[in-house]
Amino acid sequence: MRLLKSTVHPDIKSLDQPSFLRFAARGIILKGESVLMLYTQRYDDFTLPGGGIDSGENQIQGLIRELAEETGAQNIRNVEAFGLYEEYRPWYKDDFNIMRMKSYCYTCDIDETLGETSLEDYEVKNGMKAVWINVHDAIQHNLETIKNSDKKGMSIERETFLLSLIRDELLVKSTC
Repeated sequence: MRLLKSTVHPDIKSLDQPSFLRFAARGIILKGESVLMLYTQRYDDFTLPGGGIDSGENQIQGLIRELAEETGAQNIRNVEAFGLYEEYRPWYKDDFNIMRMKSYCYTCDIDETLGETSLEDYEVKNGMKAVWINVHDAIQHNLETIKNSDKKGMSIERETFLLSLIRDELLVKSTC
C-alpha cells in the first residue's frame, strides 16, 4: 500500500523513546461529492469512520467491523486500497511515551441505507455521529477548527490531509 504521509506530532522531540505500534483501518465512502464522515461534537471535527484493528483481524475485517459499528454501514463491498497514513503521537499511559499509528485507508461502497450503530461509551460521550457531508465543506470546517479551537483532537490534521487527497484524487476521477 502506498505511503500517503508520515508525520511526527510537534510535541515529540525524539523518536528514541518507549513506543508501541497501533494499526487502524479507515473507510472512504463517496456519494458524488459527499463523503460519509463521523462528526465529533467534543472536538467539533469531521473524521473518516474507522479505528483500531483488533487482535486476530486483518485490515479488511477491521475496516468492515469499524464501519458497521460507527456508521451502521451495510453490505460493505468493492474495498480497494487507497493508502497508508503513518503518525507518531504522544502517549501518556502505561510504559510508553509514543504511539506509532498506521492507518490503512480504503475506498468502498455500502448500501444506501445505514443501519444501527454500536458506538463505544467514549464515542457516545464525545457526541460522535455519522453524517454525509460535502468533501469541500468538511475540509473547510476542519481548517476553521484547526485555526480557532483550543479543544481540537490530535487526529484533525490527519483527517484534513486525507480529505484533501480524496478531493484531489477521487473527486477528479468521479467527474471525468
